[in-house]
Amino acid sequence: MNDAQVKELLLQSLEHERGGVKLYAAALKCVHNDDLKGEWEKYLAESRRHVQILEEVFQTLELDPEEMSPGRKVVAALGESLLSAVESARGEADPAAAQIIAAECVVLAETKDHLDWELIGLCAEKATGVRAKALRAAYEEVEDQEDEHLYHTKGWCRELWIESLGMKAVLPPPEERKNVKTAIGAERAKNARTTTSD
Repeated sequence: MNDAQVKELLLQSLEHERGGVKLYAAALKCVHNDDLKGEWEKYLAESRRHVQILEEVFQTLELDPEEMSPGRKVVAALGESLLSAVESARGEADPAAAQIIAAECVVLAETKDHLDWELIGLCAEKATGVRAKALRAAYEEVEDQEDEHLYHTKGWCRELWIESLGMKAVLPPPEERKNVKTAIGAERAKNARTTTSD
């Protein structure tokens, strides 16, 4: 494995998780659906824990959690852009539109998050010694949560859009009802929504 790139992945992941905490806090100010609010409050708490987990990995591997890299700077800038979009929507859009914009921003953020943790899992498989143990423990605690964050929020975003278009939405979305945690499960839930919403 390329040690420099493993460190880069961890730097970006930590930056992104820290940004995710800010994003969920801002997105929650846009939510008016009680079920979605409960979901995102849970994800905010889990994201705070993910930051702690990564900080523990940095400590175990004797890495500087504040080290800046070009990639980390980009991740920080993207996070600030998503945060700015949510805050702008909250101030300028009607409540339903602001909620959708917040959901879209969360989906974008969770897509990167999901990829980061998938890659951390691959690194854990190939690593040895202390690094393998630290990465594996982190991955095993977080991966299922990241699957849920991504697939459930995508479902919420889709259904909120459908509702805004004047069509019958399935709320909470099928991904939520079926507790989806895989891409295949998410696709099945999405396909099943037509029979649920008819």
